[in-house]
This record gives sequence, C-alpha cells and structure tokens, in this order.
Amino acid sequence: MVRVKKGVNANKTRKNILSRVKGYNFGRSTKERQAYEAIVHADSYRFAHRRTKKRDMRALWNTKISAALMETSLSYSKFIGALKKANISINRKVLAEVAEHRPENFKKIVEKVS
Repeated sequence: MVRVKKGVNANKTRKNILSRVKGYNFGRSTKERQAYEAIVHADSYRFAHRRTKKRDMRALWNTKISAALMETSLSYSKFIGALKKANISINRKVLAEVAEHRPENFKKIVEKVS
C-alpha cells in the first residue's frame, strides 16, 4: 500500500482556520485547537443572533413610533389599533422612518386615524 502523507492538506486546513480567527485574543488567534473552538462558538452565536437582530429592530421601530406619538394624545397601542381599524396598512419599519425623518407626514397619518 502506498504511504499517504497529509502535510499539504493539514497545512491548508490550519491556514484556513487561522485566517478566520484573525483579530481574536490570546491563543484563539494562533493555536489551531483553540481557534477551531472559537469558530464553532462564533458560528453558533452568529446563527442565533440573526434571529435576535430581527427582534431588536422591531423593538426599536416600536420605540421610535411611540416617541413620535408623545406629542399627540395617542399611545402606541391605540395608534396601531386605530391604523388597523382605518385599514391603513403601513408596516412598523416604514412608520418609524416616517416618524423620524418626516414628522409632518407622520402627523398627517396620525390625524387620519384619530
């Protein structure tokens, strides 16, 4: 049987792993085993946080809308309910953008629902 040497493949794998952990602290940026563990953890967090990012953005939009409604007599929940009753289908992302950058247009929307 032919002897198989894996030096080339091992070096390629090591190089790829260590290139992914540049900038990490301590041994995680230089030692292969610690680097691999850091990659596994980072990937699991990356997967989970793609979902929490969506949650965080929606909470931010709600806060922006609520802050814009402080000047009026409406609360956030009553405003969203009034939007649905008036059959105005604007999502929260757009409402937050309008409230932040175009307050005069947001006031028109508020007047329409109240």
